[in-house]
Amino acid sequence: MKLLPSLGAAVALMLASALPAAAQVESGTWTSYAPTFSVQERGCGDVNNLTFTLTCSTSSGDQRAERRYATYSSGTRQFQGFFRITSQTGTRISLKQTFHGGAYFMLAVERGGRLYAVHGGDTIATGATVGTTVRVNTVHVVGGEHRTYINGSRKHTVDSEGGDFYDKFGAYRTNSGAGPITVVWSDIRFWRK
Repeated sequence: MKLLPSLGAAVALMLASALPAAAQVESGTWTSYAPTFSVQERGCGDVNNLTFTLTCSTSSGDQRAERRYATYSSGTRQFQGFFRITSQTGTRISLKQTFHGGAYFMLAVERGGRLYAVHGGDTIATGATVGTTVRVNTVHVVGGEHRTYINGSRKHTVDSEGGDFYDKFGAYRTNSGAGPITVVWSDIRFWRK
């Protein structure tokens, strides 16, 4: 008798895991996938699994600690990740990027918690202070537009042309920035449709 409830629970769990994954933002049928990535450490950048650190206060040179994901060139792609800054005395550090022959979209943080778009300088959100967990979703329609959500709310949109793109996240010193910073990312997910 005790075996049947356990068997029923196991079957229910198997069925639930076979259902399509639901993305955190925007409706439609999304399919989860796991693109390959490479780790990039340059200058004073250090990557330890999902902890990304810039250890120096240098305001020049290539200072980065990132994951660079596989290139895509079609469809609609959604990225989701949660970040928490655990220490920060630096400022103007890029946390999430979408590349297209260069930095097409960069989400950066200033000391004090302002999240902004590096290209154009638009404020995207506030409150990304040390110890606060922030959810980031980007939805990219290749040849259409790129939309950024913070904690589930759409905050920024930019037009997109066609071509090859890829996602990066971690900690990267912008041209006007400097470390140190340590940021921990978690629950990284990708969907497409």
